[in-house]
Amino acid sequence: MGGHGRPQPHRPVGAALGRGGARPVDRRADDRHQPALRRRVAEAAEEVAEDTEEGRTPPVSPGNDLLAELRDLRVEVDGRALVDGVRLRVLPGTVTALVGASGSGKTTTGLALLGEFPPGAHVTGEVRLTCDGPVGHVPQHPAAVLNPARRAGALLNDLARLRVRHLPRGQRRPAARELVLRALADAQLPDGEALVRRHPHQLSGGQQQRLVLAQALLLGARVIVADEPTTGQDALTKSRVVDQLAALAARGIAVVLLSHDLDVVRALADDVLVLRAGRVVESGPPERLWLAPRHAWTRELLDARRPPTGARPAPDTGRPPALRVRDLTARHHGAVALRAPELTLHPGTSLAVVGRSGSGKTTLARCLAGLHRDHDGEILLDGTPLPRSLRHRTRAQLAAVQYVFQDVRAAFDEHRPVLDQVARTAVRLRGTDPADARAEALTTLTRLGLPPDLSRRPPARLSGGELQRAALARALLARPRVLICDEITSGLDTVTRRGLLDVLASLLREREDLSLVLITHDLDIARLADHVAVLDAGELVEQGPAHRVLTDPRHPFTASLTRTTARLETGTRP
Repeated sequence: MGGHGRPQPHRPVGAALGRGGARPVDRRADDRHQPALRRRVAEAAEEVAEDTEEGRTPPVSPGNDLLAELRDLRVEVDGRALVDGVRLRVLPGTVTALVGASGSGKTTTGLALLGEFPPGAHVTGEVRLTCDGPVGHVPQHPAAVLNPARRAGALLNDLARLRVRHLPRGQRRPAARELVLRALADAQLPDGEALVRRHPHQLSGGQQQRLVLAQALLLGARVIVADEPTTGQDALTKSRVVDQLAALAARGIAVVLLSHDLDVVRALADDVLVLRAGRVVESGPPERLWLAPRHAWTRELLDARRPPTGARPAPDTGRPPALRVRDLTARHHGAVALRAPELTLHPGTSLAVVGRSGSGKTTLARCLAGLHRDHDGEILLDGTPLPRSLRHRTRAQLAAVQYVFQDVRAAFDEHRPVLDQVARTAVRLRGTDPADARAEALTTLTRLGLPPDLSRRPPARLSGGELQRAALARALLARPRVLICDEITSGLDTVTRRGLLDVLASLLREREDLSLVLITHDLDIARLADHVAVLDAGELVEQGPAHRVLTDPRHPFTASLTRTTARLETGTRP
């Protein structure tokens, strides 16, 4: 396969698209044209439904028969090789992991299995699918492939009805409902009855990811490309995802795992490909790579797995609190989603909020930022109550509390260069001269590891990790008093994550008036905070100094988090 690919986004639809065959793949999708995508998903579902009706969907048996293959794949955009000479064989019942830094070519390689390439790509080499079935995709940012205007269960119901259309009319509705609930349960969403009535924005990032996985499972995908499937998820949910993907492999489904989470890779993968600058620099089973890495980049990735540690000065809690939460009760459509009787954040200190996906972490962060106004209680900044809605906050209050979103792509205008959007924050919230704001933006972006040539690009031409750093830079240009970071390291490789945490630590040292709220699933990051608050099912179950909470937990849920984290770190499947 060669030539120039037609313009298309880097984020195709999350469900399976198209079917296999002993031929090169050339499939395109544009998520800016939702009706076309829905037609294609429906077409794939109809093919699966026909197979089901005719009895042609036996499980794939593990073996040596190829399901998919990349041969000497090269993807070039504007003279720059995103992928250069990659070879990949996808076998039934195996998990193949691609690891590397942001921009190393993992996502480009994975999406090639779906026939998806960046806009204007020149593609050479060969992409072959030989499986008789669709290919599923679980993207890193699932909100990009979920229709915000439809409830979570709408597409699932559409797909399920196509799967059961061969049944007598009276049996179709209950059979479709059973298929949907089974797919949700297989994707680790057991509360499917309640979840399908919500819209995507009412789901956590982890729930959105598992919803997209449920779509692929409902279509009967033979190969699943999972792009950071544990991003933004707590240790307990991670362990379930590991178990689920392992169960898929046991059924003969091939999983291509694109991940920065080396603990998950070690626990799950049969084979690992290490990429750097679009090339595979090392490959092999995880046991060999972990014990005896041969390439310097592999060693660097492994060495940076743990965030920096070391003595930190004791936080000064004698000053008045910068932020205080009193008797907070937040609701979603009338149902209580979060209760936090008391939380205090002092200037120059950091608070890590941990808990499983859907526990209320992001709801708490959105309340602090004025993005979720359906709540009772008080949120005080320097002793003054903040309005519930950001629309009623002053420009100074907007600048004082800044939010860095987990889903960074949804937070940027896709048509404007990233640099312009970062600089605009200083102009709008601080009244900075545009030229000075642009210079300050360039300095901040460079400090965070985003050089000028990248910052001048539109968001679609940055990797997820690069865009996360741009989002942090944009928030910092407001010079906030309280910086809320919602899973901002979850999409980063170990080396980049370590550098970003160094930047956050230095900001706290340099700015005594800055406070940091870390919404995180990663207990290693939580250990860097001064205090930890633990949420479970919307309740604040434990809080206190980070060292005490994470080494001597007093609540059973906190203890289960620490135990599961320890198992994942040793590469043990729970």
